[in-house]
Amino acid sequence: MVGRRFCRAFVSVSLISWTISVAGCASSNFVMLRDIPANPLSVPLELFSRNGPEPTERTFQLLRRYDLKKQFQETPQEATDRLQRLAQEDPSAEKMYALAELAYINGQKAAQSADMSTALDRYGESATNAYTYLLDARFDWERNPYDPQFRRACDLYNGALEQVLRILKKIGELRPGSTCVVETKQQTFDVSVVMRGAWHEEDFGDFEFVSDYRVEGLKNHYRTYGLGVPLIAIRKSHPDQEPHEKYYPSGLVFPVTALLRVMPQENQVAGGRRRCVLELHDPLVSSSIRVANRLVPLETDLSTPLGYFLEQPLFKGKELATQGLLHPGPAQKIRGLYMLEPYDPQKIPVVMVHGLWSSPLTWMEMFNDLRGLPEVRNHYQFWFYLYPTGQPFWISATQFREDLMDNRSALDPQRQNSVLDKMVLVGHSMGGLVSKMQAIDSQEDFWKIVSQQPFDELTATAEVRESLKKTFFFQANPSIQRVITIATPHRGSNFSNGRTQLLSRWLIDMPRKLVGARDQVLKDNPELIADRRLFLIDTSIESLAPESPVLPVMLNAALAPWVKHHNIVGLVSHEAGETGVKERLVSRVSERIVGDDVGEGDGIVEFANAHLENVSSEIVVDADHTGVHRHPRSILEVRRILMDHLKETGHSDKSLIPPSQVPVRLEPDFSKSVIRALPPL
Repeated sequence: MVGRRFCRAFVSVSLISWTISVAGCASSNFVMLRDIPANPLSVPLELFSRNGPEPTERTFQLLRRYDLKKQFQETPQEATDRLQRLAQEDPSAEKMYALAELAYINGQKAAQSADMSTALDRYGESATNAYTYLLDARFDWERNPYDPQFRRACDLYNGALEQVLRILKKIGELRPGSTCVVETKQQTFDVSVVMRGAWHEEDFGDFEFVSDYRVEGLKNHYRTYGLGVPLIAIRKSHPDQEPHEKYYPSGLVFPVTALLRVMPQENQVAGGRRRCVLELHDPLVSSSIRVANRLVPLETDLSTPLGYFLEQPLFKGKELATQGLLHPGPAQKIRGLYMLEPYDPQKIPVVMVHGLWSSPLTWMEMFNDLRGLPEVRNHYQFWFYLYPTGQPFWISATQFREDLMDNRSALDPQRQNSVLDKMVLVGHSMGGLVSKMQAIDSQEDFWKIVSQQPFDELTATAEVRESLKKTFFFQANPSIQRVITIATPHRGSNFSNGRTQLLSRWLIDMPRKLVGARDQVLKDNPELIADRRLFLIDTSIESLAPESPVLPVMLNAALAPWVKHHNIVGLVSHEAGETGVKERLVSRVSERIVGDDVGEGDGIVEFANAHLENVSSEIVVDADHTGVHRHPRSILEVRRILMDHLKETGHSDKSLIPPSQVPVRLEPDFSKSVIRALPPL
């Protein structure tokens, strides 16, 4: 009984140690729901003040000039209508801006009174007048992009359109592929919802508004400023999915920007109804579009939708990583490649492979930063490999090899897409070993670890023989051109010692079928298998020991001639500071398990074991094992490598948007219309 209690205490301390030392602490929340949606108009229009909402002083100045201020304070809508008539008689940019501001305020008041029909009309009027101020060629000589009013006009368009979308969502009309009829006091409109991206109409199940959420768990927030409403589009599964859609995880979301175009008068439909097009744009395809015969930047947000997705159960917290470590057998059900953005056959895949007791969650900081750079996202797409980390890394490498082959067969069965032959692998810690094994030929070297006799003489069932053959004999994947390893124990780690190996055997529940097959092979081949060490390694912890027989063979194996290898090494500074403090805390918790065997390095992998000669590049980053792949220098290094990869492969010269995906130009004709002819939506 005492021994059992001791073992349980030993396991508890060790779990704490591993969580801090190996896996790191995941953020509990990536986004938080705001009490009040973010709105850049809140301050200038005093939306939430006791006396608000109120126009800005410049709008009040215009009202005073036309003797409308008192009337606005008494009857706001009548004053707005009078200013509208003045604008029709003598159009000007300042009148358009004031009308947009006043209509927005009137919409706010109508919404507060639960008069949603009037609110819809006023918000639409605000968006229309802001649109006119920003894009009507008649006001080119007046507009000043350096004037703060110009940006507020963008905010008015975006804010008013967002309120329109909220109303459409509430009544169930915000659905791609649909056309809804919107009636206001001025006119009736047919609003078509169309997609401008590599999506299907049935992909979108629901929408959330980016402004409702605050990013918490990602250090950097990537957004661009322009026109449109950033949305979180929640994907739903649907029948007749294309082959690549099986790689989308459940609960996947897409970043989307909604923009409303007003069609020319001649495009009106039967009954005199005016046609509008609500476009849903993919900011990963383009961050600017043609509107009113000019290039207009889109308002986009890539980080908030990512944070929203990371709140979903699949990648949330440590549960997934722990399942893969302690129960490799059941975890095979969710093993595989995952795509977190729409598949693009013209973008080079970057496959990110996590390490021990981890999951794709560990890559989100780097993914967010890399995707936030236009020069990266315009040419690359990011995939993530999830695998059980409790099994020896060479088993994971074998499975990864098969999963990559299946992926290519699904996406490009005829192997005609040369872009897929420019793949880049990025592996952290043990994931670096799993990745490197995709770029080498085994020849006879790995089989010679266990036997000097031909493999054909092995006695085993057909199933076991085939499994062992895939593990010991393989070729470099011809689609992989670069491998980036980060904090990888190329020569093993002293973190794997007698104590942690014993612990891993206690904790990790290897599949009985696998263990039984191994034991049977050893029993049936006593003469053929001269070195039993590799067969007796059951867990990933044991496979990472410096004396692991596979590591020297990997070090001596030459990478395929078409592959370039880059290495990033962590080296913890022992000086005072945040990193040093963290290392000392880790050491205190880990001391009873790891001991003093781990020398100079990142706290888990010694520098000498992570360092490599004869690689295309190597840098040393002042970071511990859990932070090296999140460190800005590492992310910048990966960016540099990816940019070099574009130049060397010639991919940067290629057009990335196929003709079928180029947005159709649907532009309003301002020259033939007066102000009120522009619809309120």
